[in-house]
Amino acid sequence: MKDGFIKLAAATTDIRVADTEYNTDNIIKTVKEAAENGAKLIVFPELCITSYTCSDLFLQDSLLKGALCGLERIKAETAELDITSVVGLPLEIDNTLYNCAAIVDRGSIKGVVPKLNIPNYSEFYELRHFNEGRREVRNITLLGEEVPFGANILFRSPAMPELCLGVEICEDLWTVDPPSNSHALAGATVIANLSASDELISKAEYRELLIKSQSAKLYSVYMYADAGWGESTTDLVFAGDNIICENGTILARSERFSNSCVYAVADLERLTSERRKTTTFKYRGMEDYTYVELGTELTKTPDERYVDSTPFVPSDKKKREERSEEILKIQSMGLAKRIEHARANTAVIGVSGGLDSTLALLVTVRAFDTLGRDRSDIYAVTMPCFGTTSRTYNNAVSFAKSLGVTFMEVNIKDAVMQHFKDIGQDPEKYDVTYENCQARERTQVLMDIANKTGGMVVGTGDLSEMALGWATYNGDHMSMYAVNAGVPKTLIRYLVDYESERTGNEALKTTLRDILATPVSPELLPPKDGEISQKTENIVGPYELHDFFLYYLLRYGFGPSKILRLAEIAFSGTYDREYILGWLKTFYTRFFRQQFKRSCMPDAPKVGSVALSPRGDWRMPSDASENLWKSELEKL
Repeated sequence: MKDGFIKLAAATTDIRVADTEYNTDNIIKTVKEAAENGAKLIVFPELCITSYTCSDLFLQDSLLKGALCGLERIKAETAELDITSVVGLPLEIDNTLYNCAAIVDRGSIKGVVPKLNIPNYSEFYELRHFNEGRREVRNITLLGEEVPFGANILFRSPAMPELCLGVEICEDLWTVDPPSNSHALAGATVIANLSASDELISKAEYRELLIKSQSAKLYSVYMYADAGWGESTTDLVFAGDNIICENGTILARSERFSNSCVYAVADLERLTSERRKTTTFKYRGMEDYTYVELGTELTKTPDERYVDSTPFVPSDKKKREERSEEILKIQSMGLAKRIEHARANTAVIGVSGGLDSTLALLVTVRAFDTLGRDRSDIYAVTMPCFGTTSRTYNNAVSFAKSLGVTFMEVNIKDAVMQHFKDIGQDPEKYDVTYENCQARERTQVLMDIANKTGGMVVGTGDLSEMALGWATYNGDHMSMYAVNAGVPKTLIRYLVDYESERTGNEALKTTLRDILATPVSPELLPPKDGEISQKTENIVGPYELHDFFLYYLLRYGFGPSKILRLAEIAFSGTYDREYILGWLKTFYTRFFRQQFKRSCMPDAPKVGSVALSPRGDWRMPSDASENLWKSELEKL
């Protein structure tokens, strides 16, 4: 439960119709197994103590008394367990029968939630037996306890403030205005649904859509437990379709037509972060809700949650290709609009034979094709200097020529040497001045060519470089439109790979494959034995780590300790804790101290949920202190 993690369970047990003793035995057994597996909350199907398909037997005293006896046993036999159980049963209150969910926690019934929407159409005829519940909460006496009864009850954990449980039952979800809407606006982060949803052709797909969309709309976890094997098959068949969904993503789902218990580790801090930054998610007044405390103990949740090491890159190949095409269209359409609006005669790009400039040129070609413009109006300029290797030079040349753009070569060595002489820089001193003079000279060349041809400079720098400040101020930091500024380094590789796979130009494909195999480098220091001597990731750290840090810092606002824990899970077997922590410290230092570069970055198209534009997603003072974050890092 630390760091917002909590293990959840949704279970369908073996049952027999109207056999409350047998059903209760299996519920208790499953609760105990779930507790042993570390689950803190478990939900069972609708009317699970009796079974959903009892029909007119619901009007029999014996069945109702049996259900109460079952609830009492569950309460007693799970009293010593650190788990909250949500079970379904029929309850007679003031001579009125309700379809209810009982919340059982450490030997106590914390509340009873009635079903609000009673279906009485098609195969359903629940109004024959049950009455609609009400939202208003009142106290009832149940098994010797005074218990709140009503739909507007939320269950909170003092040990874990992010945990707030709301409950609805089956049909409640399928209505125009589900109770969970109000529950979430009153603070519920977890919704438990006790259901008995029969199987029909294509119903499973619609059920999944409902659960995913409700979870996403409410920024919540949705726990759905479905009736299954053991229910009567007189007219219907139930499949036990249990689903645990977090913010629109299914974390766990059972195999249909089999009774089982599924587990998932949810991240409630992730949900509260989403709500915090979404200003249209407005908490409503809470005076009409009753809040009940759960006795959940604060323990560390096992690191069983899957954490993707490349959160910007879909793991599924088909989705990755779809994402690549979408991003390339966003980039190219943004650039096409800018070129058209600026009435630019040309687009000027510095090509180095590296990934970033390769993607920028591919995007520019797409933009020109979209506009019906001749590719010869694209100027691809290579500017070799002290660190340029024959490999990157040759790739830049062949790449530009295979696209049919205008290729230019401007060797900047003499200009940089003259500048060294002008400012008194020792050309044998390989310091930041030595490096940045080259970067600024290249930008000057590009800007002047753009002026000469009536064009605009297309920037090549990416999101990862802007996060780390790995760009020369007023050098490669500057352009007239930065097409890659919303794309992280880990994703750029896949975008270039996607273009290499779809091209029918074999020469282009061969060049792109070699560019993909070339180490990332600014090439500002002389080569060693003809090979690249300056490898970026040896200096600032692995981009896969920095992109991971950036994603969780900006997307969810997590602190260093949470990010470190997630990274340890994601990169287990690749990097150890100390290695990750070392680069995490580097990340925070650079991220805070380099904000001044982001505060004046050029216009750029946003392509994903994480962006650093000072006009949009990230507005941070350039002189903000990192001491608070460094203090937390020092404790790790």
